[in-house]
Amino acid sequence: MTDTPLAGIELVLADLDGVIYRGADAIPYAIESINAIQAAIRVAYLTNNASRTDESVAAHLTELGLQVVPDDVVTSPQAAVRLLAGLVPAGAKVLVVGGEGLTVEIEKGGFVVTRSAEDSPAAVIQGFAPEVGWKDLAEAAFALQTGIPWVATNTDWTLPLARGTAPGNGTLVSAVHTAVGILPVVAGKPELAIYDEAMTRYGSRAALMIGDRLDTDIKGANRAGIPSVQVLTGIDQAKQVLAAVPDERPTFLLDDLRGLHEPYPATIVDGELTTVGTAAVRLSKNRLTAEHGAGIDLLRAASTAIWSSGTPIYALVVAPELYS
Repeated sequence: MTDTPLAGIELVLADLDGVIYRGADAIPYAIESINAIQAAIRVAYLTNNASRTDESVAAHLTELGLQVVPDDVVTSPQAAVRLLAGLVPAGAKVLVVGGEGLTVEIEKGGFVVTRSAEDSPAAVIQGFAPEVGWKDLAEAAFALQTGIPWVATNTDWTLPLARGTAPGNGTLVSAVHTAVGILPVVAGKPELAIYDEAMTRYGSRAALMIGDRLDTDIKGANRAGIPSVQVLTGIDQAKQVLAAVPDERPTFLLDDLRGLHEPYPATIVDGELTTVGTAAVRLSKNRLTAEHGAGIDLLRAASTAIWSSGTPIYALVVAPELYS
């Protein structure tokens, strides 16, 4: 056995949807696991969700049983406003596509909010809110046709909600992109702006990112040069983990956040055999099979075998018990 995933970490950066809660409810074991960290390690919450303010996020987390103040929450609108400040003059008029979580940060940054392209805005900033509709997207498209900067809080394709998976801000950004033929500057995960915002605010780069999405949380952590945890309580599950491309591969794989406090088993590779904890897999030619074991150790072994093989998963025959 080796150390826990928290060894040497000064700052935990935790995603929210799919890690701490799903919809309004806490994910099992998340609250007690995070509370057990806070005595020794600073915990910050990174969210691409632009529809809520840091105050509302902190209040929700407090209701769930965590000890959180607004300064513990880093939102994609905060990172987006930092980007915006480098693109347009202070106090400029900005066309906002989004809700309160975005408008509050725009106003904190000293910019003037408008909803109409006819007001000649200096830039467009776009984030998700449930009330965003066609008229909002059309105003953004009209404004962007003048050549002004465009900042998006994030481009997540989906949102994990209590009722299931819903379209995210990426679908709305894509609609505007289709109309205008340009792409925005993006602030949220997996881009570096939100990670830089967090690590600058808390004064440490000895950070660990905890997420449920390979293409945002984990990819962003890899870009930022920090270790990451993929927890299987949200969007990406075993199939996605096994098929992860190199820049979306996590440092650690956990069933749930209790694993933060457990020694992480070492990986042993002996020829065709890869062993992790109580599980082992065999990669022989292009066929990956389970030798023994089950659960998260089996997934850890299988993912290591695939990732280290240099062979893309579509060229392998993978036993169903490794991903089902």
